[in-house]
Amino acid sequence: MSTPDQIIASEETPGTKFFPPFVATSMLESEASKRLAQFPEDQKRSAVLPLLHYIQHHHGFIDTNAIDWVAARLGIEPIKVLEVVTFYPGFRQSAPGRFHIRICRTLSCAMGGSYELMEKICELSGIDRSHADSHHHPVTVSPCGNFSVEFAECLASCGSAPVCMVNDDFHEGVSPDKAADLLKKYS
Repeated sequence: MSTPDQIIASEETPGTKFFPPFVATSMLESEASKRLAQFPEDQKRSAVLPLLHYIQHHHGFIDTNAIDWVAARLGIEPIKVLEVVTFYPGFRQSAPGRFHIRICRTLSCAMGGSYELMEKICELSGIDRSHADSHHHPVTVSPCGNFSVEFAECLASCGSAPVCMVNDDFHEGVSPDKAADLLKKYS
């Protein structure tokens, strides 16, 4: 039987240097209290998604320490939190690069060149996606740690395909020949 540490993929990546280790700060405690107040006392576990989103936004990814903290805060077993983290591909289980690039791969973007865009970005940044797993370990990080990539499902701009997001910045019409300019903008 696997332990949570064996299931969660929080191995070191070149991007780890940009994200501090998970620590339950007073700001996190305050945010957790606000989010928990939105749910009835007997339904505190419903806050698992909002807490995990907050942690990932501020710490870059979800590791076993974060899982244990969320479980303790909600009064549930860590396996219940781990089930959520491993079910939703939007939760990263290891550190991304400083600039995380999500490239839409649904039909319009695929037809518009998103797979070619992924290849070009990987070529330019030195990313090797040969070991990427589309669900459990979709993020691949450049050797320098500055960039990471993953495919995303529909980024909701089919008319301006291919599209991608760099951290929270949305980019439309990013053909493969524009990949170098995109990376330069974030270098």
